[in-house]
Amino acid sequence: MSQAAPTLSEASPSNRFALAALLLGGAAIGGSPIFVRLSEVGPMATAFWRVALALIPIVIVSLLKKERGPKPQSLSDYGMLILPGVMLALDLAAWHLSLTMTSVANATLLANLAPVFVTLIAFVFFSARISRVFALGLVLALSGVVILKGGPAAIGNGDLRGDGIAMIAAFFYACYILAIGRLRSRFDTIRIMLWSTACAAVCIFPIGLIYEGHMLPATVYGWLIVFGLAFISHAGGQVAITYALAYLPPAFSSLTLLLQPVVAAILAWALLNEAIGMMQALGGAVVLAGIMVARTSRVQV
Repeated sequence: MSQAAPTLSEASPSNRFALAALLLGGAAIGGSPIFVRLSEVGPMATAFWRVALALIPIVIVSLLKKERGPKPQSLSDYGMLILPGVMLALDLAAWHLSLTMTSVANATLLANLAPVFVTLIAFVFFSARISRVFALGLVLALSGVVILKGGPAAIGNGDLRGDGIAMIAAFFYACYILAIGRLRSRFDTIRIMLWSTACAAVCIFPIGLIYEGHMLPATVYGWLIVFGLAFISHAGGQVAITYALAYLPPAFSSLTLLLQPVVAAILAWALLNEAIGMMQALGGAVVLAGIMVARTSRVQV
């Protein structure tokens, strides 16, 4: 008789540390909508600076590392290292574009469908096991995001084209998470982040230049905003998530990232004086409950 796989809550200390890193990474990325909103340049230019400036700390850490992991050996290896950057660039471009075409609530809500796409892709193409407990946690967490954004009625307030682009962004982010999850079995965190971030910057720059033209912040304040987005949300948040994906299943990891809209709502209340009502508080609680339920599922998810 085969022994049942351990649950995420029964996992090893390294898994528990990875879960903590994942939660911190999700919280760091949760601040990105605030940075985008406060940025002096357009959404595409902001997306470019997010990844371009993040290369500074990533390159420094890469140079300081004494022990280096395996290097890419073939064109296939290089292609796999580039793929997450392409997916991230497409995700950021689509999401930022959707913010200009539909309501912020719709763009954020629909972009957070990424865990659904991760779960479906992992199930269909990688034969991942999806337990009933995990499915329940996924439904709970997604319901919490809907509540957080104002309930089902809020979905009808946006433009259908913008809503569709936000869903495309969710699909690309799901592909990014799955690609990173596959790479972590072969390459270390910094190597993956260096390649994916540089590739994303190369891909986004021409989009921003063509779509918006003006790329440079005009003031010191503007530069501080894009540096904060790059260092905190990307260099901090994405590095933590990439590290965690070496120990945690991609489906569960993507579900935990539903903390992002909760963090965004809290930061909007603290920094932008946007009130948190009963619906937002209830939605945040339901998201957390869904994540806690999914945490008891089997690690093969």
